[in-house]
Amino acid sequence: MSNTTIALTDALALPCGASLPNRIMKSAMSEALADAGHGPTPALEQLYRRWASGGFGLVVTGNVMVDRGHLGEPGNMVIEDDRHLEQLRRVASAFDRVDTACWVQLNHPGRQSNPLARTTPVAPSAIALDVPGATRPRALTGPEIEEIVTRFADAAAVCEAAGFAGVQIHAAHGYLITQFLSPSTNQRDDEWGGDPVRRRRFLLEIVRAVRSRVNPGFAVGVKLNSADFQRGGCTEDESRDVVSALVAEGIDLLEISGGSYESPAMMGPVTASASAREAYFLDYARTVAELAGSVPVAVTGGFRTVTAMREAVASGDCDMVGLGRPTCLDPDAGDTVLRERRTRLAEGRVRVPFATASRIRPLQSLVELQWHTDQLHRLGNGHDPDLKRAWWQTAASALRRNGADLLRPKRGGRS
Repeated sequence: MSNTTIALTDALALPCGASLPNRIMKSAMSEALADAGHGPTPALEQLYRRWASGGFGLVVTGNVMVDRGHLGEPGNMVIEDDRHLEQLRRVASAFDRVDTACWVQLNHPGRQSNPLARTTPVAPSAIALDVPGATRPRALTGPEIEEIVTRFADAAAVCEAAGFAGVQIHAAHGYLITQFLSPSTNQRDDEWGGDPVRRRRFLLEIVRAVRSRVNPGFAVGVKLNSADFQRGGCTEDESRDVVSALVAEGIDLLEISGGSYESPAMMGPVTASASAREAYFLDYARTVAELAGSVPVAVTGGFRTVTAMREAVASGDCDMVGLGRPTCLDPDAGDTVLRERRTRLAEGRVRVPFATASRIRPLQSLVELQWHTDQLHRLGNGHDPDLKRAWWQTAASALRRNGADLLRPKRGGRS
């Protein structure tokens, strides 16, 4: 990151040669708007048309899975091959007439699969998610790990063919890549675990495989946890070592977040200083600035005021500001910030009355995520957001979205 004072309206050059028109990014959120075959629906196309005109420098799609047998939730889009290529082209074409770039976030949930699914989840080691009702996963075999690496590369090639400008590899929030990085979830003693170097091999092999399948001008980014915020998890020191390794691989953008659904730091402040500074992970981002070198760093989590965004970029703490939940309530949030139409972005909160105990705190986080998913569905269907939507309405809609899995027979870990 440069010491020169930078404005939010300034363009951002990427190592691959591409340029983003400004410093505001619509970060990935899971839309759950795929059809029964896991392809894009007209509602998903409509949602991205809204964001395409929202003034962002970069828009990242949410949680596109690389294996239809393992979904984070029903409604996840899946890219395994080119069967949905024409539908994907329609989504990508929303950005043809604007400067905004659109990247596809690629992911595998690992043990963090849909808890209502009738499928045994997979993970580096057979360690269950520490949330009520979680299913114990089975440990992946070496050949299965290599197959998943190939799946990421196959999906990236399809994304490029569809007309997207890049992909983001999801290595945060407790999903499969994070599970490989963390010593608390990766207790293997083979070439995929046992020490920090072998634990990060899975991520690096994915980056290499993706790079080998796309053109040099196609952007490859990574979303990475600053830390897991759990006892025995990946620390900030280990995360910085991962950053150094990623920079050596030649990625184009590093997005910093943190936490998992066991310890949902991405949903709120993790330290007093983070709370005071509005954005949760800026302190960590500053410590990786020198390591990142020419690789731009984005920070997502907690930004709400134009002042905080402007200061974060001007100070060099980050190169780009990521906005997630605010874009569910204001799809034009990029323009809102850049034109300073408001000093603070709209936000909505929903509280579950009985989810205050620490043991069931993840329930509150999940309801908040689903509440924002409801807003995305409203936008996709041509409606305005509903900031007064009650928690029980969200619980009912989440049950409708997830309930279909209860009717299917239980399967093994592969399909």
